[in-house]
Amino acid sequence: MLNILRESLLNAPIVRRGDYYYFIHPISDGVPQLEPELLEEITWHILGMVSKDFDKILAIEAMGIPLATALSMKTGIPFTIIRKRPYGLEGEVRLSQETGYSKGELYVNNVRKGDRVLIVDDVISTGGTLVSLIKALEGIGAVITGTIVVIERGNGVSRLKDLGIDVKTLICIDVTEKGVSIEAVHE
Repeated sequence: MLNILRESLLNAPIVRRGDYYYFIHPISDGVPQLEPELLEEITWHILGMVSKDFDKILAIEAMGIPLATALSMKTGIPFTIIRKRPYGLEGEVRLSQETGYSKGELYVNNVRKGDRVLIVDDVISTGGTLVSLIKALEGIGAVITGTIVVIERGNGVSRLKDLGIDVKTLICIDVTEKGVSIEAVHE
C-alpha cells in the first residue's frame, strides 16, 4: 500500500541546511511537481484512516492546501486554510508556531465554537505547529475529530502523544545524507 508515496520518498533529493538533512518532495514542497496519482493515493488512504465525523477540514498553509482540496472534493466538506498572514477578520486567532527549521505566526479564521474539524498537514517533525494549532482550536471551542499528517519524521508524534494528542500519519521516515529510509507505513 502507498507504493507511489514510498517510491517518491525513496527517490527524493536531499539537501543539507546546517546540520539538518532536508528531503525535497511534492507533498512537502510542491517540488518536483505533484502528480495526480500520488495525491489520489494519499487522499484515499487518508479517508480510510479517519472518522467521517467532521464538518470542516483545516489545512496549514502552504502544503496542507493540496491535501485539503483533494479531501474536500472527495467528501463535499469545505476546508479552511490556517494562514501565515493576518486578515484582521472578526474572530481571527493568532498563534506562534515553531518547526524544526523556522518560527512564525499563523492565523485561524472561520473556525467557531462547536465546529467539528479534521486537521490535515504534510509533514510532522517536532510537532510544534500542531501543538500551537490544537491549543488555539481548543481555545476557540472547536471539536477536533482527527489529526492526520502524511509524512512523519522526528519525534513530533511522540511529543503530541505525551500531551494526550492523537496524530495519525501515513508513513514514517528517516533522512540522512544518504537519502530517505522508510521506517513504517501505517495502513
